[in-house]
Amino acid sequence: MGVSMVSLTGWYVGYVIALVVLVVVVVLVGIILGLARRIGVQALAVVEALDQGRINTLPLWDVDKINGGVRSIVASAEEARGALEGAQ
Repeated sequence: MGVSMVSLTGWYVGYVIALVVLVVVVVLVGIILGLARRIGVQALAVVEALDQGRINTLPLWDVDKINGGVRSIVASAEEARGALEGAQ
C-alpha cells in the first residue's frame, strides 16, 4: 500500500503544478484581454479626436480658394490700372 501512495504522490504533485500553471496562464490572458480592450477604447477616442480635428480644419481649404479669387481680382485691378494709365 505504501508503494502505491508514493507513486500517486508524483501524480498529485504533477496535477497541482499543472493547475498552478493553468491558473497563471488564465490570469495572464485575462490581463492581456483587459489591456487590449483599454487600447481599443483609447484608439476609438483617438480616431474621434482626429475626425473632429479634420472637421475643424476643413474651412482652411476655403482660404486657398479665397486667396485664388483675391489674386485674380488684384491681377485684374493691376491690368485695369495699367490700361487707365496708358490711356491718359
